[in-house]
Amino acid sequence: MTLAAQHITIAQKWFEAFNEHDLEKLLALYDENAAHYSPKLKLRKPETNGLVTGKNNLRAWWKDSFERLPTLRYYYTTLTADEHRVFMEYIRKVDGEADMLVAEALEIIDGLIVASRVYHG
Repeated sequence: MTLAAQHITIAQKWFEAFNEHDLEKLLALYDENAAHYSPKLKLRKPETNGLVTGKNNLRAWWKDSFERLPTLRYYYTTLTADEHRVFMEYIRKVDGEADMLVAEALEIIDGLIVASRVYHG
């Protein structure tokens, strides 16, 4: 299997874990020192300037998200990968909110996500 195909598989596992709200399954896809940037993070926790690093900070961020938004789900529309990263386009759905188009890039090294960056308006 090519690295690009492996990265697509990681992205699919990411969506599965995220939609199950399974923190440990989701975090198992990440390097211990992974960095994550999100505009939502910047809005909700301005002191971070949108960036958190390390699994413990990722766990806290997603735990808070899952608790606040129990119906939060992501549905991917496009996954595009190369040997370094996977670019994901997906729809964010939360009951009572308008759907949001989101793009996210996952940088992957040795089978683990080392960085992710979310893009949306």
